[in-house]
Amino acid sequence: MAVGERGEIVARGPNMLAGYYNAPEKTRETIDADGWMHTGDIGSIDEHGHIMFHGRTKDMLKVGGENVAAAEIEGVLQSHPAVKLAQVVGIPHPRYVEVPAAFVELTGGAQVGEAELLQHCEGKLARFKIPRAIRFVTEWPMSTSKIQKFRLRDRLVEELAQGADA
Repeated sequence: MAVGERGEIVARGPNMLAGYYNAPEKTRETIDADGWMHTGDIGSIDEHGHIMFHGRTKDMLKVGGENVAAAEIEGVLQSHPAVKLAQVVGIPHPRYVEVPAAFVELTGGAQVGEAELLQHCEGKLARFKIPRAIRFVTEWPMSTSKIQKFRLRDRLVEELAQGADA
């Protein structure tokens, strides 16, 4: 791929796993016939040959037929000085199939509104990537080690079904 162009990170080499123990289907899904392991990570290579990580392929939204990496939107939101952490999910949309929505945790004592965060995204993201809704949180639904985005999505979908604004 060209410098800066995003794609799936794949790898192969002598130190790579041969396959998953007692899981031939999972091995076939992950390692192709030529021996390339598909990591499920989205990356790019910079002008120095360094791999830049941009998120997971499973964290992709499909907005009007366009693949959108949640990590890209999260990065822009987190570049705002008031934002400690942002998580982006896709919510159903009648025309575009799904659109981005964001959950944001602010840094201690910071005050910022949805309109200011949306304005912060203007010019940094294509219009179809700008979240249609932002919700502020102080706690995250967690598994043992990571945020459960499906719970955030389900919470917002239920809220919208009850008539809240997106």
